[in-house]
Amino acid sequence: MTIPNNPPAPRAKRERTVFRKLDGILLFDKPQGLSSNQALQRVRHLFRADKGGHTGSLDPLATGLLPVCFGEATKIAGGLLGARKAYETVARLGITTDTEDAEGQLLRERPVPALSIATIDAALRQLTGMISQRPPIYSALKRGGEPMYAKARRGEVIEMEPRQIEVHAFDLLNAADLLDDDEPLLRLHVECGSGTYVRSLVRDLGELLGCGAHVAELRRLWVDPFREPRMWTLQGLEELLAQAGERVLEACLLPIEAGMASWPSVQVTQAQALRLSHGQPLHGPYRPAGQVVMLDEHGRCLGLGEVDAEGGLRPTRLFRWASATGMLVEKSGS
Repeated sequence: MTIPNNPPAPRAKRERTVFRKLDGILLFDKPQGLSSNQALQRVRHLFRADKGGHTGSLDPLATGLLPVCFGEATKIAGGLLGARKAYETVARLGITTDTEDAEGQLLRERPVPALSIATIDAALRQLTGMISQRPPIYSALKRGGEPMYAKARRGEVIEMEPRQIEVHAFDLLNAADLLDDDEPLLRLHVECGSGTYVRSLVRDLGELLGCGAHVAELRRLWVDPFREPRMWTLQGLEELLAQAGERVLEACLLPIEAGMASWPSVQVTQAQALRLSHGQPLHGPYRPAGQVVMLDEHGRCLGLGEVDAEGGLRPTRLFRWASATGMLVEKSGS
């Protein structure tokens, strides 16, 4: 008897995402194992946002707050990149790795000396304030248009130039494992400014303690101005979409104004908004000098502007509805 050779069933085609214009900020709780860009693409497809960007990379090992900007909110991402941030990290003493975290290759193992809380606190104080830091070789910093981690993976010899950073707080939370002769672990709290690598702080702490160290765990707790963030996990977002639909999912987004809550602002009239929508400066005087948020009479953000030393205001980045506001003013005046 001949057995018919049935061909395998064709594989179901994955539906192509139809993107749409969507504006807002998602306070995403990045899971371990995803790069920041992978996390961004997952949530961008989930929301079907045609444009998205994240504000400050987290390593695949790290978890926690990753603000994701959709649509017009990407225009303020640069301001959030430079914001103050807070982390909780676990330092594993006695072992250094090439990436300065648990995902790297072992470089050196040393015995951990007897350490007291006073000794640890003294070392932490040396790494607080305005300090010079040598960034890790495995980083997203670019040289010649290429990320340093790509050069490092090819085995190129790389010299990283130290740079000035600000560490607002570097505190010991718990050293029970170390003091109980269990595992040589320190749980630490870090608050720092833009450009700081927690991996490198832990590396330098290990050297000050005479045994080396690397990051075993890292979680970002907050980013200014989101000091007490309501974060959304990927699983939570997927379940919300499946159970309640897209309109409820959109309620997870914060308005763009929330990302600029602590930025200096100036308010303009409808007529002035028209001039700004055409790219024309205003004489003012406006205060303070420097970058400001421009608000209309109803408190809605029109975009970013720059106030010069004489108090003049010029638009630098306008949101798309700023031009619509100008058109409305033109129509009402015609």
